Amino acid sequence: MKRAAITGVLLAGGQGRRMGLRDKGLLLLRGKPLAQRVLERLAPQVDTLLINANQNLECYAKLGAPFQAPVVTDLIPGFAGPLAGLQAALAHAATPLVLSVPCDAPFLPLDLAARLHAALNASAADLAIATTGTQPHPVFCLCRKALCADLAAYLASGGRQVAAWQRRQACIEVPFDEPSAAFMNLNTLADWQAAALSEPD
Repeated sequence: MKRAAITGVLLAGGQGRRMGLRDKGLLLLRGKPLAQRVLERLAPQVDTLLINANQNLECYAKLGAPFQAPVVTDLIPGFAGPLAGLQAALAHAATPLVLSVPCDAPFLPLDLAARLHAALNASAADLAIATTGTQPHPVFCLCRKALCADLAAYLASGGRQVAAWQRRQACIEVPFDEPSAAFMNLNTLADWQAAALSEPD
């Protein structure tokens, strides 16, 4: 079966509160912005790319230019979190599927899209998320564009929790055997400093 077209979205719309209000996607990891590292790993896996950002838009536009990845901002105000970024991507995507990844996960699996897509098709689910062991990674998700209206309604009702919205859907968890670092989020300065010292293969 031919794979359905996928839009990948790099979620960089947060304020970086746990990073001392630094824009995480623009932090350098061995001389290269985190967002660029994520885009380099994501781009070969998808058909088109978007970047969700709400600040430093010119910087993200420059990072996205080589990947033909335009920047889209949240449709709701107030830095509402990853779901707001996913909503923006679903609204802008011209493909039936959207794969979201955070901007601070520079070691994401190179077969993330393929494995999530295979599981989605096999189960007839509407949303697939990556897991390692018993740990789900809800922001690493492949989502059908058809969920856009439901997500908009959830956000309009004040909902913000990614996992809570996903539980409302026909969702499948997809196990990955990679080291946990494959889904590492560099949420704090300590995480960033540790990643700078040791990069997984």
